[in-house]
Amino acid sequence: MAMNQVVVMPYPARGHLNPLMSLCDLLSSRSDGTTIFTVVVTEEWLGLIGSDPKPDNVRFATIPNVIPSEHGRGSDMIGFLTAVQTKIEAPFEEVLDQLKLPVKLIIADAFLSWILDVADRRNIPVAAYWAMSASMFTMWYHVDLLEQHRHIFVDLSEREEEWIDYIPGLPPTKVADMSPVTREQLHVSPNLIAMMKRVQSLLLPTIYELEHEAVDALRSELNKPIYTFGPNIRQLQPQSHESKSKYMTWLDSKPPNSVLYICLGSFLSVSTSQMDEIAAGLKQSGVKFLWVAKGRLNESFGDEGLVVEWCDQIRVLLHSSVGGFWSHCGWNSVKESVYSGVPMLTFPIFADQPLNSKVVVDDWRNGWKMKKELRRNNLVKRGEIAEIVSRFMDNESVERREMVERVKNLRDVCRVTSTYPQRDFSNFYSS
Repeated sequence: MAMNQVVVMPYPARGHLNPLMSLCDLLSSRSDGTTIFTVVVTEEWLGLIGSDPKPDNVRFATIPNVIPSEHGRGSDMIGFLTAVQTKIEAPFEEVLDQLKLPVKLIIADAFLSWILDVADRRNIPVAAYWAMSASMFTMWYHVDLLEQHRHIFVDLSEREEEWIDYIPGLPPTKVADMSPVTREQLHVSPNLIAMMKRVQSLLLPTIYELEHEAVDALRSELNKPIYTFGPNIRQLQPQSHESKSKYMTWLDSKPPNSVLYICLGSFLSVSTSQMDEIAAGLKQSGVKFLWVAKGRLNESFGDEGLVVEWCDQIRVLLHSSVGGFWSHCGWNSVKESVYSGVPMLTFPIFADQPLNSKVVVDDWRNGWKMKKELRRNNLVKRGEIAEIVSRFMDNESVERREMVERVKNLRDVCRVTSTYPQRDFSNFYSS
């Protein structure tokens, strides 16, 4: 049989790249053996994920690290976004020129709109991959309605209590549950209306049963194939006793549902002063915690808390001692929390995170908000942190027990979906 390939171009950020690698695993498992999946990554990312286990027919191709150091992730968000939009196209085309097998499809992150021009020049169909929720996609797809109602480019302090109730497929949402958007940000963000006219299909890493209203509204409006394949989580590899990490051994020593896992993002995170308040609040609460803090904390918390630079998040969330997840509410973290059956303390920072927090807390009732107001300069003080954390992790409280029961119901839906993905997903691969 003749061999061909699918080229996969992720956005160069972990929250985009990880779920696309999970998608490659899924597609590979359904392949008839004649398709190679070539994932194009920067040299930096190859160094970070190149040794991770992957199927035999999933391969890497590399492009140079075209992002200058001064445009590093987090230090200059607009500079980083601009560099990705302007400096990757040429190296990507060079990769295509060097491939020996014919390319039957490009799976492209929806934030890389320049790929459409590349594909048009080569007559290659494109499937757009959206790394966030279906709700965020439809919110962004209707950015013209947001602007028409003056609910974009606004100061949240002026209109945060107003309701957005005109987006198809979405329940009413307060302006306060959106990140403020500047015209500069919009300039380097995808024009989804124009993109959807040119791509062959749309791929959403969501759980259809949890976002069916948004997905159904998009299918009706776009009139083009839309495939959901959540929860889109890579399978855990077996872990020997000898290779068990320090943090997993630490978790083994803790009682069931007693540990609060804390991770506030890898792209943008909280301020140093907020970190200090969190540390003090955790000490005051008496709750056991595992905190991914990336070298920003030097103090010791004794046996009550462990601070690590990095951890295998899904493995941690599935551990029996973990009873809560304090998260920035990136979409991947939300899905992993649901899949693991762990309730969330939400602490959104930017982009889709405020809307995800609203869905978790208000729609699914799967967690609580730690930060009552969205604005990043609004410091949450240690006393408030200690009080909320203590109540949230109190396994004897009726409020928590009811929340945990809802979490388990969502977990069961999520795990059935992960075992039996949406039936029409196979149509994407053959289209």
